[in-house]
Amino acid sequence: MPPDETLAPDDALAASRRRLVVEAAGIVVSAMGFGFVYGLAARNAGFSPVEAMAMSALAFGGAAQFAAVGYVAGGLAWPGVILLTALLNARHLLYSAAIAPWLRDRPLAERAGMAHLLTDEGFALSMAHFRRLGRADAWGYWVAGIGATFIPWNLATLAGVLVGGSIPEPNQFGIDVIFPAAMVGLAVGLISGRREIVAAIVGAGVGVAVGLIAGPAIGIIAGGLIGPAVGLAVPAALANERAPLGTGASAERYAMPGTHLDGEQPRDEGGPR
Repeated sequence: MPPDETLAPDDALAASRRRLVVEAAGIVVSAMGFGFVYGLAARNAGFSPVEAMAMSALAFGGAAQFAAVGYVAGGLAWPGVILLTALLNARHLLYSAAIAPWLRDRPLAERAGMAHLLTDEGFALSMAHFRRLGRADAWGYWVAGIGATFIPWNLATLAGVLVGGSIPEPNQFGIDVIFPAAMVGLAVGLISGRREIVAAIVGAGVGVAVGLIAGPAIGIIAGGLIGPAVGLAVPAALANERAPLGTGASAERYAMPGTHLDGEQPRDEGGPR
């Protein structure tokens, strides 16, 4: 979205910040809901309150935290937990590459803090805010990263851990299905084309099949590695992605305004010219 040139710079900044706060309010509700569920699931998987809170504060990676809890509950060794959660969070490399040009003038220490707070929701809120303005706004990034996600997530995690500890038999309340249900919801939100659908179906099928034969831990590793590999093998022509990397649609969605070379038009969604 191009910046609104009908407004003075200060008015445009204030208007975009107000919109950011409104959009962030919806994310706060989501972050608190999922954070609470994570706290319950972590406590039910045997995490102490300190361990659950430390993961929320230091790892701070919603889907990866849910995955780690499930892997630990399934008996997966720590090297496997680290490997699979790293693969799950690999998309953040793309987020950071997309947002880095906007923030290149910020001090290194500040960018390091921003990197720690980079999440799906924070990225989406910040990029929309930056594109409305046509420039970066560090205040907006901190609102998206801290106000909309980090604080609500950690407060909700604490509440979930405390409530989880007061429930003598969590399975009586259906808490044993919290992790799989939450992961299904998160997975649906990550689907942007047929590659993700193929990866999810193949990964689930392989994971269940191998798990029944060789045990849950091995099934998790097999599904987590084979599913994405098969998904990546889907030809680009069949992937039906909304904004494939390397296309004009991707550039227009994530790039800074006015960064195309003079006289060069963005490539269309069909691929390179």
